[in-house]
Amino acid sequence: MEQVTPPAHHLGQHFTLLAEEGEARSGVLETAHGKIETPVFMAVGTRATVKAMTSEELLEAGCQVVLGNTYHLHLRPGEKTVAKLGGLHKFMHWERPILTDSGGFQVFSLASLRKMSEEGVEFRSHLDGTKSFISPEKSMEIQMDLGSDIIMAFDECLPYPATREQTIKSMELTHRWLERSKAAMIREQSMLFGIVQGGLELDLRMKSLEQITSVELPGYALGGLSVGEPIELMHILVKEVAPHLPKNKPRYLMGVGTPLDLILCIDAGIDMFDCVMPTRTARNGTLFTWQGRVSIKRNEYREDARPLDPECDCYTCKNYSRAYLRHLFLSGEILGSRLNTIHNLHFYFALMTRARAAIREGRWAEYRDFCLTRFVSKPS
Repeated sequence: MEQVTPPAHHLGQHFTLLAEEGEARSGVLETAHGKIETPVFMAVGTRATVKAMTSEELLEAGCQVVLGNTYHLHLRPGEKTVAKLGGLHKFMHWERPILTDSGGFQVFSLASLRKMSEEGVEFRSHLDGTKSFISPEKSMEIQMDLGSDIIMAFDECLPYPATREQTIKSMELTHRWLERSKAAMIREQSMLFGIVQGGLELDLRMKSLEQITSVELPGYALGGLSVGEPIELMHILVKEVAPHLPKNKPRYLMGVGTPLDLILCIDAGIDMFDCVMPTRTARNGTLFTWQGRVSIKRNEYREDARPLDPECDCYTCKNYSRAYLRHLFLSGEILGSRLNTIHNLHFYFALMTRARAAIREGRWAEYRDFCLTRFVSKPS
């Protein structure tokens, strides 16, 4: 594949594209709390914490951005409380960029606890049953009070499968809600990203992309994927749609995914990712390594004195054996969750660091193929 490395140039207000190889891109996104180098994996900190990790450990692992969840932080402790305490950055002791979702994903995940209308969504709290109403305007208010660097527009995330009629109705609503989100978003230090919907039908995705990108914004996301559809369909759709997103703006694929997903979607032109995968699987004893997945509970590791991943230089791999990690997991020790999470996040961030270097040095195709041979094997 021919390498194309244009000189660094500003293509948008906040985003600088540094290098390209095929559809793969590497750049820098400037925010109020620092620069984000892309491609980037963003750690999910739903309730103002990345589970089992301190801020210092996140930095040590290579984290650039943390996500907060608008819906959950609205319920507890409340955005006004966070604002009084100096904003989300100060509240959670994180001085780097923060992205908050809009609450749109909870329209999908909490379908049994909400009622939708043109105006917005009424939720019945999963905590105590109290009702709250989130509209595009309210979502913007919450996220501005939190002090987010990147604010996501309020949208509807449909389940899979959905009918064509449902998908059209939903994407039209998402477009109207984007217009309202932009009108309500007045915090100059924050950037508003729009979300392309449209289900798994390519023509509807392209129609939604046309609608959403007609609204001038600092960045755009693909939403409504990784919601239960066959993963091969997601890969195909992203490959078709991503290159049509504006070249001069960051491209964010929401809620994805495995190391294999990340490599394939970078190859399709995606810049930003988030997923609970590395932290959730860590707590369940599944670890990602440069040799493939490891299920640490397996009996074969009972007396295995080797580090989890000989190619990894994280705190866990430098100090603890597979046997010890297995012991901690089977004993239900909190330290096991912590050490596993440190490793998985370090691995994800290293995957992205190497991807950025490969794109900028004209080695992306080689690195992509290396990763594909490592990550398509069955878990061990």
